[in-house]
Amino acid sequence: MKYNLLGNTGVLVSELCFGTMTFGGKGYWSNIGDLAQEHATELIKVSVDNGINFIDTANIYSFGESETLLGNAIKSLGLNRDELIIASKVRGRMDPESK
Repeated sequence: MKYNLLGNTGVLVSELCFGTMTFGGKGYWSNIGDLAQEHATELIKVSVDNGINFIDTANIYSFGESETLLGNAIKSLGLNRDELIIASKVRGRMDPESK
């Protein structure tokens, strides 16, 4: 895996980022993917085992379920959260009724 420094922080970030948009599959997000916890955990394991430390998620993916599944995977795999770079987003629509 190739890594780059994150600015002048000294933190090395993998050039590849693992995206979690397919985790959960609630609402209209089911058209993109509907991976359950077991599969989400396995994908995180394979990614980290292969050197990826940069993970993308968002509070809007499956209305928060993606972040929950990611957190559960990190915990169940015993990963050190301080060794992962997790990018998230805010201000997205969290449910079909919000504007």
